[in-house]
Amino acid sequence: MKKVVLSLALVAFIGLSFTSCRDTKEKSEDKIEDAMNEAGDALEDAGDAIEDAVEDAADASGEALEDAKDAANDAANSIEEGAKEMADEVKDATNEAVEGAKKAGSDAVENVKKAGADAVESAKKAGNDAVDKAADKVKID
Repeated sequence: MKKVVLSLALVAFIGLSFTSCRDTKEKSEDKIEDAMNEAGDALEDAGDAIEDAVEDAADASGEALEDAKDAANDAANSIEEGAKEMADEVKDATNEAVEGAKKAGSDAVENVKKAGADAVESAKKAGNDAVDKAADKVKID
């Protein structure tokens, strides 16, 4: 996804550099740079969200292991009942960790999609502005 966003930004940048006038070139470059910065920030946010999800999953797994240990001590009194409780707690903790990772991953994908769409939209607007200014200049000349 990162390559797609950066490729789109690069194509837009190259297209604008060939069609823009000297005055509009600087403005277009600033807009494209801003769009690329926004996309980069969104990717960093996505990476942070994934890191947080992994850390949360690790914490949840650690808690699940502690719960499993406690359940094993209880199993000494009643092996069948303790084993069932331990399995349920591990299953619930694992399901919670998986759901957290899924949500974080989904949120990260949505953030990247939005950033990519914003970057493309900014590049389109910058390109259209440059074309309009160039057309106006040609009309005036």
